[in-house]
Amino acid sequence: MGSKGDILQVGTNELELVDFRIFKEENGKVYEGIYGINVSKVREIIKYPKLTELPGVPEFIEGIFDLRGVVIPVVDLARWMGITPPQNQEIHPRVIIAEFNNILIGFVVHEAKRIRRISWADIEPASFSSGEGVLDKSKITGVTRIENDEVLLILDLESVVEELGFYQPDVESDVNIDKFSGTAMVLDDSLTARKIVKEALHKMGFSVVEAKDGEEGLEKLDELYEHYGERVTDELKIIVSDVEMPRMDGFHFAAKAKEDPRFEEIPIVFNSSISDHFSEERGKEAGGEGYMVKFDANVFFAEISKIVRSHIKTAS
Repeated sequence: MGSKGDILQVGTNELELVDFRIFKEENGKVYEGIYGINVSKVREIIKYPKLTELPGVPEFIEGIFDLRGVVIPVVDLARWMGITPPQNQEIHPRVIIAEFNNILIGFVVHEAKRIRRISWADIEPASFSSGEGVLDKSKITGVTRIENDEVLLILDLESVVEELGFYQPDVESDVNIDKFSGTAMVLDDSLTARKIVKEALHKMGFSVVEAKDGEEGLEKLDELYEHYGERVTDELKIIVSDVEMPRMDGFHFAAKAKEDPRFEEIPIVFNSSISDHFSEERGKEAGGEGYMVKFDANVFFAEISKIVRSHIKTAS
């Protein structure tokens, strides 16, 4: 993997992807699927380890192994995607150790190719329909074209974590929830994630404006300004933004919003499945007042309350 010495600058609207391949065979012909995962979610890439099989688990779970004292489940991506690997082609599988929502999980791929730097502006949401036996578009967060006009698919590997029951977000809290008035904005390309955050913010008394990426978020800010004028700073109490979004990511959105004198005082907190310290630092550089890993209700309510109260105190 190497180090993150070649650091992405905040506000450039770029991400780095690990390009990996999954081979499949159809009608005697071998096809090479090109996929990607955000480098920020990859801890390391290793050779296929010796696994301990688990009874009574989905067939795409190969087993578990111990990585320096941490037990990690390993998922066969080809099986998860319903792909039949070629029988007569030599494959040297690798396991990508990824971290989502503070959970480590291994993904078996047929080849780990390289790291690519791509602009979020060149990544489009998955909008194609798929037939039976083809990867469900709900498992794809974005698509982008690379050399030779080939298409790279960014997989929603977090949905594996949810399918396995490792990550089951719940907006119920065992602490008292502070109540506020005014509006909150939520940016996330995942409808499910927006629904969870929206429900939590409603519990706190906010009305909620939604956007599915940074570009739409800037449009919504303009609309709010048209409606409230200079009072928008008093009305819009907080912006909760995902980091990974097609067209414009959360860091680029935050940098743009903070550059605009109309919105620079409105606090932004990032709510992301990326749980590395590097991304938290990038969030601060982009102008964010906080960074949360999806989704712990107690942490969410406490962090939002702290930031909003500080904003109200500063504004008064």
